[in-house]
Amino acid sequence: MNALFGEGPANDLRIRLHSLTSEQRELTIIGELCKTIRNLGPKYVLPFRFKDDRGSRTSHHLIFVSKNFKGYEIMKEIMAKESSDTEQGVANFEYSPVEDRMATQQLLLFQLSRPLDDLGDMLLRDFAGQTLTMDQIYKQHNVDRPYIKKNYKDVLKQLEEQQKIMASTHRKGTFADTVRVTFPVREGINNG
Repeated sequence: MNALFGEGPANDLRIRLHSLTSEQRELTIIGELCKTIRNLGPKYVLPFRFKDDRGSRTSHHLIFVSKNFKGYEIMKEIMAKESSDTEQGVANFEYSPVEDRMATQQLLLFQLSRPLDDLGDMLLRDFAGQTLTMDQIYKQHNVDRPYIKKNYKDVLKQLEEQQKIMASTHRKGTFADTVRVTFPVREGINNG
């Protein structure tokens, strides 16, 4: 740990880990490792977790690192396709060789977790009062989030259907990279 993070940060991390569950410890360490790598220069860091043959424990992580957005985008698409599970079309960036035996419990979790709805809310908040192309929205917003370009297009189509955004003229059922999106100004926000 000292070699990866430095002695001071490693000691701080050890203290933070004491009160966490094993799952929380794992995610905290991976998060800190990604932050440390980013501090060394590469801007794009993408972790992917592999489960053991029983699907109950982590066997290892693959961490992709790049200074180039296009490489990050390509690898994110590949990892999303190889993920064992998705919720509302959003990948979990994890591979498990075992099918979930608790389908009923997973269905309940799926109903509670609505990642595309969350993305729509984030976009309305983060881009309030702005006009950008779909591609600009995607490139500014997707880094360090589990969403791929298709997720952004799906959410923007949905927001347009709900009349929550305005979009430039485009073919129905599509959302090209060049479509300009205008987000409404959020009420109650003081921009001054």
